[in-house]
This record gives sequence, structure tokens and C-alpha cells, in this order.
Amino acid sequence: MGIADLIATFIMKEMSGGGEVELQRRELADRFGCVPSQINYVISTRFSPEHGFIVESRRGGGGYIRISRVTSDRRSLLMHAVNSIGSSIDIRSANAILSNLASAEVISEEVASAALAAVGETALKAAAPEVRPYIRAGILKQILVNTIR
Repeated sequence: MGIADLIATFIMKEMSGGGEVELQRRELADRFGCVPSQINYVISTRFSPEHGFIVESRRGGGGYIRISRVTSDRRSLLMHAVNSIGSSIDIRSANAILSNLASAEVISEEVASAALAAVGETALKAAAPEVRPYIRAGILKQILVNTIR
């Protein structure tokens, strides 16, 4: 298990009590014998909105990182996902969002699979590569909004 996995596992264990944890970057880096930028990497790749987390951060001497798992009703989780998409999205992030929503049983595996096909490179090949992320975001948002009932 690599250092990133160890850090992510530690953070998840710390969150198990209440779905939220507040950490100090420097203390965490000291604990795992790494540089603070490694902590930033883990947080940005494993605890992003696409993965169902909200991260608040304040830098500086007394700085902290607060990580919260988004736990709400189905509608709120879907709207959180829609809002995290922005005006463009790459296929990897779209896959992560759909996978997380399916894992949390917010959408069915079938809907996730169909949505991924609808926003995939094959479906969008008629569009110029530079506009695909924008088209993908619009389609994905519409699919998710239309699953809210």
C-alpha cells in the first residue's frame, strides 16, 4: 500500500465517527513522513466533489482542512453532483461521478451505464475534441436533473 493509500485510509477512519474531519496539513504530513503537497494530492484526488466530499481549506500557520462527506437525501446528492460538474467535464470525472452515484444507490447501475455511454468519446465523436467536455457536461447535467423525481 502506497503513502497516498495510507493517508486516504487514515482520513476515512477519522471520518467514520461523524462524516466530517478537520485536519492540519502539517501535522498529517509529519505523521506520515511526507511533504504537505502529498496531503494536497491525496485530498484533491480522493476527496473531491466527484467522490462525494466537500473540502474546506484555510492555509497558513493555523490552517486546517475540513473534509465532509455529502450525506443527504437522494435529491440533494443529485443536485450536489450536478453543481460539481461545472461548464465542462472530462470523461474520467464523469465516470467517477456516475460510479459514486451508483455505488451510493442514488442512481441505478443501468442509468449510470447509459449516461456514461451518452457522454463517452464514441457518442461525441462528431463534435470537435475541444468542445466535447462542454457538451458532455450539458448532457450529464440533463441526465442527472431528469432522474430527480
